[in-house]
Amino acid sequence: MYNPTTQGIIILIAGITFLMLLFISFIVTIVYKYQQKQNAYFKDIESLKASHQNTLLQSQLEIQEQTFQNISREIHDNIGQKLSLAKLHLNTLSYADTTNTMEQVNESVSIISEAINDLSDLSHSLSSEIIMNNGLIKALEFEAAQMQRSGIYRIHFSISGNPVFLDANTELVLFRITQEALNNIIRHAGASLIDFHLYYNATSLVLTIKDNGKGFNIAGSDAGTGLLNMKKRTLLLNGKLDISSTENTGTQIKIEIPLYANNANP
Repeated sequence: MYNPTTQGIIILIAGITFLMLLFISFIVTIVYKYQQKQNAYFKDIESLKASHQNTLLQSQLEIQEQTFQNISREIHDNIGQKLSLAKLHLNTLSYADTTNTMEQVNESVSIISEAINDLSDLSHSLSSEIIMNNGLIKALEFEAAQMQRSGIYRIHFSISGNPVFLDANTELVLFRITQEALNNIIRHAGASLIDFHLYYNATSLVLTIKDNGKGFNIAGSDAGTGLLNMKKRTLLLNGKLDISSTENTGTQIKIEIPLYANNANP
């Protein structure tokens, strides 16, 4: 006898199996791409003599490592949790109660759909590729959206002036500086609001990142590895880095780098 509930469960199980295969394929692809980039990095680093190129390659690898960590955390904390919840719904199906069973099936379908959407978002989260293909602005917008999605931070992102595309390596290093700043906010600031602002003027690009966290005493604070890396990379771009902070008020990081005549309008 035809039973729509049974058919729905079979379709759902098939869908879960497909999702698991897709999930495994995605992880294998990410690991493979990561290993490829890491192997390429170590091959290139042996032949590089100039510290400028060395720093650029290091920034690329660090971005990949940071992105890989973000993906791992998202899989564990978000997608894995949703799939576990869907599994719980399926394990508690009652064939005697058709109405309740269909509600659980529909709820499982909804949860799995969310997991698929999250998986799709992750596939677009390789930050260095976003920069190379779409530029710094899109990469920063994506990074801001990811932080907003966490529910921990309110993010404000704004642009003024006439945006230009910088050299891809310059944008890559600038994005890595931004990641360092955000990591410091996440680890130390205790902030709830983060403000990004990009200002393009005739001669320079100014990136400002502000938070409403606990701040710190700059004069009495030793520069950590993150701050030192930010300063080193800013100098690599012939730029200036200014950090201002007030305890219990927040911190502002301002990076200014020169623009050149060969930068083109988007």
